[in-house]
Order: sequence, then C-alpha cells, then structure tokens
Amino acid sequence: MKPVIRVQDVLLLLMFAALMVLAHNNLERGFLAALAALQLVEGRIAWLGTVWGRATSVLLQLLLCYLLLGWTATLNSEYYPVLLLPVMSTATYMGFTGTLLVSAATIGAYLSFLWFVDWTEMTIDAEAIHMLEVRCVLLALAAILVNSLGEARRRESARYKKAAEQLSIANQHLLDAEDEVRRSERLAALGQLSAGLAHELRNPLGSIRGSAELLTRATSPDNAVARELAEIIREEVDRTNALVTRFLDFARPLEPRRESVDITTVIDRAATHAGDGQVKLQIIRNYSPDVRPLSIDPALMEQVFINLLTNAVQASATNAPVTVATRVCGDEAEITVIDRGCGIPPDKIDTIFNPFVTNKQGGTGLGLAIVARIIDGHGGRITVESDLGKGSTFRIYLPSG
Repeated sequence: MKPVIRVQDVLLLLMFAALMVLAHNNLERGFLAALAALQLVEGRIAWLGTVWGRATSVLLQLLLCYLLLGWTATLNSEYYPVLLLPVMSTATYMGFTGTLLVSAATIGAYLSFLWFVDWTEMTIDAEAIHMLEVRCVLLALAAILVNSLGEARRRESARYKKAAEQLSIANQHLLDAEDEVRRSERLAALGQLSAGLAHELRNPLGSIRGSAELLTRATSPDNAVARELAEIIREEVDRTNALVTRFLDFARPLEPRRESVDITTVIDRAATHAGDGQVKLQIIRNYSPDVRPLSIDPALMEQVFINLLTNAVQASATNAPVTVATRVCGDEAEITVIDRGCGIPPDKIDTIFNPFVTNKQGGTGLGLAIVARIIDGHGGRITVESDLGKGSTFRIYLPSG
C-alpha cells in the first residue's frame, strides 16, 4: 500500500524546516531533524502502535528534547516548548496513568538542569522561580487536556468499530438469508419440474416392466439370451423406478407431522439403517442431556440422519468412526455429524445442498437436497464445514420451542 501524504505532514515538515533554518548550529539542526522524523513515523509503523513501541518513541523524543535543551541554555532555552512533544504523544495514544508518568518524567527532566547550575556564581530570583513553576504547570495542563481529547477519540473509535462489526454481522446474515431465499426458490422450481417428470415416467416404466415379465414367461427355457435380456430390462426398470421415487420424495410438499420427540432416539434409529451395505457404521455419541424433546416429524428427521450418516460412512475410510453430538445453542438445538473422510472440494461447498450436485459415482445428487428441504420445512437450517482430506462437519439447527 502506498504511503498517504497528509496536509498535516507537509505542514509539520515545513515548521521543522523553519526551525532548522533558524537554528544556530548543525547539532541543533540534527536534534530537530530527529524529532521531525519521530513525529512523521508515529502511527505509520506497526510496531510503534504497540505498548513497547509507543514507550520507545516517547523515550526517544524525551531524550532528544533533553539533549536539545541541554545544548541550548538549559532552563532558559528558547526550545523549551519541544517538551510538549513527548507529553502530547503519550497523552494521545496512551492512558491516563501513562500520561501522568511521562508528564512527571518530562517535568523532572526539565528541572534536573538545576543540578548543573553553579550556585556559587549564580542566584535565582522569585520571578525566575515563578517562571519555572508556570512552565511545569503548563506541561501538566497540556498533558491532561490532550489526554482527555485522546480518550474521547478512543471511545468514539471503539464505538465506531463495534458498530462496524455489528453491521458486518448483520450484512452477513442478510447475505445468508438471500442465499436461503434463492435456494428455496430454486428448490421449489426444481421440485415442480421433478414431480411432473416423475409422473410422466412412472406409467411407461410400469409398461416396460410388465412387458419384460410377459417376455420372460413367453420365452422358452432354452432361450437363455432372451431371458437374460428380460432380466436386465427388469433390473434397469427397478433402478430407474427407484430414482423416480427419489424425485417424488424431493418434489412432494413437506407437511411435517410434528410430535415431541427425543432427537437422540431418532438419531439412534437412523444409525441402525445407515451405511452402504458393506461397511458397518461405527458411531461415537456425544449427546447433551440439556437438549429437550423437539417438535419434529420423526420419520422425516430419521430420513435426514440416514442420509447424513450414510454419506459420512461412504466418505470415510473403512472402520473410521462417525461422531454425532448434540447441544443447546441459544434457542436452538444443534446436532452435529462429523466424519473423518475425504472432505468436500472447496468449489462444491457452496452448492452441496443444491439438487444434482454429487461427488459420488452413480449418485443422483438429491440426498442432501432432500435433507435441506426437510430441515427447512421444520424451520431449521443446516451448515457444512469441510477440510479436504480431513473430513466434513454438518451442523443442523432446529428450534427448541
């Protein structure tokens, strides 16, 4: 990022340049140039924004001011006002305690020049003492005033930061809601299309299967080829019919028949039916006793967990366990299904609940779409987190009331 040159920076350089021109010698100019550099880098270097960085900057400024005054008439130096630089820097960026400490250190440093006075040859009258007292009080007054303004600025900054964070959260919720609306509209349109297509396919599939059975009965036992082909037709019709049933499940309007049910019993029942037929499901249960019975359709929710657990088993290595956890999350019950499988590709994570999106060979891509519809019908929501090669976490949130 290119550095931003502010008008204040230009004016600061001009003022210090004027002081350097008016200086009596090069050593004075060197002190002034170092002070100018510290003022310019303050707030621009990340380390100087830390507590130690600010403390170091203030100490360097105080040291340079002390050396400049010591070189130029000490207590009577015309550069006395530069002592305001470390004081105001502290008051702007640090708290009240730090401001008091640095103010006391600055006043102490200024008065320390009294130790170098040869009192045998010099006396100090009441007016000079009065001048020193006024200067010290003015330093402390400037510190308190600047600290008050800095504290007000810090409070405003914290308030604006909090408002920005809340606005960011609200904006994210709005984006999530828009995604949910778009997904619901897309699912509704696809549901209507699927219903029409499924009904149109059901009748011809029944005719094809019936014809295949008649062909089998009409074929002589010696015609093995014809019988084999008829069996293939029946198997493919049954497979297609199962797919049509999935379409109808997806398209069917959801009207949950709610009853108060312990969600863990639904999960346990689904676990007995989940799996891929070859690998037995090993499930780690982490149920919270704080989750109260939920008002859900147990049959539909069982279908949700059968799909999720089956997907988890198919995505995982052999004998890898699947974890299911429940807990209370505000006004919702959270049910988490965790697998330690292959994970979901990042380019698919946002579309995983859309119909016809699948990573499985031969899959229809309707399983998670149906899961999302069922959960939506219960007034809940589902999210997914996945780390490619390490596994996926599905979280279901259902209303507790």
